Amino acid sequence: MDILKTFALFIATALAEIIGCYLPYLWLKQGRSAWLLVPAAFSLAAFAWLLTLHPHAAGRVYAAYGGVYISVALIWLWAVDAVRPTTTDWIGVSVSLLGMLIIMLGARQS
Repeated sequence: MDILKTFALFIATALAEIIGCYLPYLWLKQGRSAWLLVPAAFSLAAFAWLLTLHPHAAGRVYAAYGGVYISVALIWLWAVDAVRPTTTDWIGVSVSLLGMLIIMLGARQS
């Protein structure tokens, strides 16, 4: 069950980071309101705080988090940007998630 909690925390962390970066993108690239920077700042602060909630060493957390981030970013691409991921996108996500599982399961044994 600890793995599921960690995975859910990774997903929340990824969403906070993506939202915190996507809102400035909307301002800079699509001419949206600069007021989007306010929720972006809060989202990035939440991202940093969420990273501190993980029980493992920071470097290991960042390494494993990368796999989940890639997955969430690809789903964001599909759901928000309406760009359907390719077969190679899904293969890449699978490889990154396998790497994340190896890192996190290895951490449990050490």
